[in-house]
Amino acid sequence: MNTRSTRIDAQGVHYTALNRQIREAVAEGAEEIVLDNVLGQRFIADGLKGKVTLQIHGVPGGDLGMFMSGPTCIVYGNCEHAPGNTMDAGTIVIHGGAGDAVAHSMRGGQVFVRDSIGYRGGIHMKEYEQKRPILVVGGGARAFLGEYMAGGLIVVLGLKQEKPVEERGIGSGIHGGEIYIRGPVDERYLGVGATIMPWGEKQKAKILPCIREFARRFDVDCVTILEDDFTCIGPSSSRPFANKYVWE
Repeated sequence: MNTRSTRIDAQGVHYTALNRQIREAVAEGAEEIVLDNVLGQRFIADGLKGKVTLQIHGVPGGDLGMFMSGPTCIVYGNCEHAPGNTMDAGTIVIHGGAGDAVAHSMRGGQVFVRDSIGYRGGIHMKEYEQKRPILVVGGGARAFLGEYMAGGLIVVLGLKQEKPVEERGIGSGIHGGEIYIRGPVDERYLGVGATIMPWGEKQKAKILPCIREFARRFDVDCVTILEDDFTCIGPSSSRPFANKYVWE
């Protein structure tokens, strides 16, 4: 079966016109859209629905895949801030690094980043019933990882660095979901409301499928990754800031 493919040259094209071309291609039945020469155009695939795959060559701007529900975006390069922002379903694969607020308020789907991300990765991630968003980072993450998490799963692998997260505020305000960081984590880096949870076979089974998918996407040996223990971080309470708003 032949895949209906469309190729768009994004060089010098304003993001409004580029996104219009993408939507027109989807409306015409394209199953694959190849974007060449992308350089900073924002909002690519925002609100897009269906099973279309976008092959993005270059560096997309902020909010890639925001409100997206279903498509797959594969980025052959780095990505600016907030890819996967409030994404409902679908997959984003980044063959490089990404900026701040990756997977911001993500509600479903998966984001895989081969290298490292910036500050506040996974902030406000949330889940409902069967929708559980997943963020997997191959490198490291900066401060306030998983801030205000209400659900979902964050996995940081630190493949090319000894300590994947060595900055403050991990899980600050977390009240749902889990953060898994390969190797030990100093408790002084935990944010308010975050605590280190048990690590064992049950926890390993939770992250195994997304690590296998990461390994498949980036041709990485997942067996080597799983030889190490992970630090599991979760909420110590469902209301970490209750004493800030209620007094007896």
